[in-house]
Amino acid sequence: MDEIFRFGDEMGPGKVLHIYVPTLGLRSVVAVDNTACGPSIGGVRFEPDVTAEEACRLARAMTLKNAAAGLPHGGGKAVIAGDPKMDAQHKEQWIRAFARAIAGLQDYVPGPDMGTDEIAMGWIQDEIGRAVGLPRELGGIPLDEIGATGFGLSVAIDVAAGTMNLPLQGARVAIQGFGAVGKHAARFLAGKGCRIVAASDTKGTVSSAGGLDIDVLIALKEAGKSVTEFAEGEKGGPEAILGVPCDVWIPAARPDVVNRENAGILDTRIVAEGANIPCTPEAEAMLARRGVLVLPDFVVNAGGVICAAIEYHGGTESSAFGVIEEKIRRNTADVIEIAKRTNASTRDAAIAIATRRIDNAARTRRWG
Repeated sequence: MDEIFRFGDEMGPGKVLHIYVPTLGLRSVVAVDNTACGPSIGGVRFEPDVTAEEACRLARAMTLKNAAAGLPHGGGKAVIAGDPKMDAQHKEQWIRAFARAIAGLQDYVPGPDMGTDEIAMGWIQDEIGRAVGLPRELGGIPLDEIGATGFGLSVAIDVAAGTMNLPLQGARVAIQGFGAVGKHAARFLAGKGCRIVAASDTKGTVSSAGGLDIDVLIALKEAGKSVTEFAEGEKGGPEAILGVPCDVWIPAARPDVVNRENAGILDTRIVAEGANIPCTPEAEAMLARRGVLVLPDFVVNAGGVICAAIEYHGGTESSAFGVIEEKIRRNTADVIEIAKRTNASTRDAAIAIATRRIDNAARTRRWG
């Protein structure tokens, strides 16, 4: 019990559910952080080394993300400890068993995350009638397919670049984690004239100062291959992405990949946090002292959950991109302006915006 509350505070988590299904070997944790703004929305992460602490930290990130985006939802997160590439039939059994275990947790709405997709959400919907990020055939808006989070990142980077007199035409971009978020961010940024100079995945890094062919990289990933199989460019290990000179560096992988030990290696002007909690607080402070503009995760990677909320409330795919652009453009500009005016970090500015909205919502609730 003490271990759970070690990373809690007056905001949450409100509920932490541990799930064990011994016959399947299934272990899972669901954290519902805060529901002052409404029922929590958050992804289901399927990875081998996930923990209860990670679930709670990610749920808090979702609380702040949903509040900052002005959504009528709180934050939650689920983690399932397992190999996301396990046999498809076995994985479906796990996902359906997980869904049945959370059937009574009405204040948590699952969505896709690392290791899960719209098909997995379809299985959950079939079991309990409650999920977002569903296949189109079930009336959903497939977040990964349309690249909602990557699109939102490209909007935030556009805003940030404008405040720094950094033209996006020819701007150098490096992306750590060329998956569902990273590949779409690359696609949208390339459409704005950016030059993608490096990309990485768990197998390694590929880089080229002249730029990489994004269509080829995306085709490689969709074929189940690594970016290191790109025919041209320099190759290196996964950590090599940290040292690639660029104007915009996008972490779109796991938590805490940038920390006190490696933050000094980054050679960039902007860090746009595509993943949730990709930088430790110490790393963000180190980057800020060097004049690097850090765009906080829960503000700039909110495209996916904004899209999920639109789906949940009966909206359409055609309206999603306009809403994502409006909200992320405004919020990114507000965060940068407040940070400059108050001499605060961008994260503190973003937290202040989100917390104010949560506090205002809590005043309307019998139980905040």
